Amino acid sequence: MEQILSRQAASEAVQDHGWRYVLGSLQTSVPVGTSAQAISLAADAVAVCGDDADRHLRTDVRPDRVVFTLQSLDHATVTTRDVELARRISATAGKSGFLPEPGMGTGAPRSVQLVEIAIDALNIAGIRPFWKAVLGYTDEAGAGGADDPLVDPLRQGPAIWFQQMDRARPQRNRIHLDISVPHDEAPRRVETALAAGGRLVSATRAPAFWVLADREGNEACVTTWQGRDN
Repeated sequence: MEQILSRQAASEAVQDHGWRYVLGSLQTSVPVGTSAQAISLAADAVAVCGDDADRHLRTDVRPDRVVFTLQSLDHATVTTRDVELARRISATAGKSGFLPEPGMGTGAPRSVQLVEIAIDALNIAGIRPFWKAVLGYTDEAGAGGADDPLVDPLRQGPAIWFQQMDRARPQRNRIHLDISVPHDEAPRRVETALAAGGRLVSATRAPAFWVLADREGNEACVTTWQGRDN
């Protein structure tokens, strides 16, 4: 029986297999040497997932790596089936001599991550239809309410979510990026951003998220799964 997992349970179940829990999904990156190797590895992963591949697995195939993402499309979150598929993919990649990894401290350009765009609004229900139409987005599975997030049906663009404002803030940006990273990558990412000229706006909700800003006050949040179940 497929069961929905808590954030912590999902994270702990796959961490030793080279995967990380990021924003309601499991992700890993597998370095390869050629496009042919990448396509072959992706095909092996689809095969080992069997009939579950279409409802759980997404692959991003590049000449130097394959990024695998697992999430139940029916539940829009991680389930016990996703954990089992992650372990299968790691095993089949290992047999071919490839190492699934989250991309931290390995010379990778960055770790696995997912990006969301957050839009502050006084009337979420009033602006949500515009963003849905102009981006060609759709409702997330099981979340079609007037205040719910929007997702790219092709899973190419970042998700959009809406943050309720209590009053207008004309002197502050009202669209910011949320960069969801592995929980053990977040401190380094924050330190790097601060060293690059950013400033820490707030860490009161860390490790769920750190609010950072550039020199002109434009904000971005580095987020993890931790600290959200309290």
